[in-house]
Amino acid sequence: MTSQLSAVLGAPAPGAAPQLRSITIQRPAMSEHGLLDYVIRDDSLVWSRRGEGTVGFGQVARFEASGPERFAEARAWWDAVAAASEVEDNVNQAGTGLIAYGTFAFSFSSSYVSRLIVPRIVVGRNDACSWITYTVSDPAAELSVEAAEAELAALLEDYSPEHELGTGIDRLVAGQISEESYLESVRKGVSVIESGSITKLVLARDAVAELGSPIAVAQVLRQLALRYSDCWTYSVDGLIGATPEMLVRVRGDIAEARVLAGTLDRATAPSGDADYAHRMLLEDEKQRHEHQLAIDSLTEQLGPLSSGMDAPDEPFVLQLPNVWHLASDVKATLAARADGSVPSMLDLAEVFHPTAAVCGTPTKAAGVILRELEGMDRGPYAGPVGWIDTRGNGEFGIALRGGVIESPTSIRLYAGCGIVAASDPAAELAESWAKMRPMREALGL
Repeated sequence: MTSQLSAVLGAPAPGAAPQLRSITIQRPAMSEHGLLDYVIRDDSLVWSRRGEGTVGFGQVARFEASGPERFAEARAWWDAVAAASEVEDNVNQAGTGLIAYGTFAFSFSSSYVSRLIVPRIVVGRNDACSWITYTVSDPAAELSVEAAEAELAALLEDYSPEHELGTGIDRLVAGQISEESYLESVRKGVSVIESGSITKLVLARDAVAELGSPIAVAQVLRQLALRYSDCWTYSVDGLIGATPEMLVRVRGDIAEARVLAGTLDRATAPSGDADYAHRMLLEDEKQRHEHQLAIDSLTEQLGPLSSGMDAPDEPFVLQLPNVWHLASDVKATLAARADGSVPSMLDLAEVFHPTAAVCGTPTKAAGVILRELEGMDRGPYAGPVGWIDTRGNGEFGIALRGGVIESPTSIRLYAGCGIVAASDPAAELAESWAKMRPMREALGL
């Protein structure tokens, strides 16, 4: 994957823990469009839902890691950055002050490099206020609200995306996994489940969109944000999409997660049947079983880290433009450790990833079988994507309903389906296409 931000001048070498200076100032209220007014650059960093969140520009620091220690190495680097930096935060809310956007490979064996990126400018908005954060690595640079606003204006006004001559033809081609290969993988997965070694396996496939002109990333993100307002729209260094699933959100000592498992394609729903989704999801044994496995996996992992937990007995039906999902929101109070601290975002991301909803049950055993049957490198697909601040707060969604930009005119799309004993290969293939629909529509395919 090509890095959209690697050429920014003045960025420290990857792996360094720079001494940064940062200032955050409250700004006037945004327009009714919220953060969408700022999603105009194709190289922006974006985390947004319902017009709230953050948009980042430029890069002043970057960290990269691979392998099984990628979370631990990222945590050590971020702790070093936080300790070495001077932060003036006049807003003092989650996501203000010094923040980093991050994306992590699904597998420790992936060739994809996990990364944290500290932007130069961040524009943020929540239900209380709007703000701007300006971060510099040059000790002589002016750090003021005037300098921040001037640089933001220049970034928004002087930007024109790069263009290159295209073929004029848009097409979607097979990726690492063809439709026939995916059907066979599902059949083998069902056989493994029937043998009793695991109870659920999540198998994914990919497809490559080859466009006749450069990808209009900002336009794609705006369309996703408008069409899928209940999802978290993300863009981090070429990984873009809109995920309906929150891996973990931390505010102080409160951790929250949204678990999705159980899917129904809206395109095949009969018209005039108001109870269709309720009947096919909440009353379906296969769908409820798949969902309960995902909930049990999360609560089992979260339990030892918490002093109290609220996990609903019944899921709800989440309605999105392309599909319905069975969904459950889990909330917990994090337990203090011996030193008085509570687990941070990166601590929890490492503990929770991968979830049963994107890997299987039991997770470790399913992961081994997944690598044997799936036959592809997921890269960042189904890995954590989001942001962290220096106070332990943050949000990491699961990188679903998205793709990886591999060139100015090509993007690799991914989708996965939960396989249980009752799964039908053809139905799972159709579900994978339904899950790619948000990106296909946003790309004009």
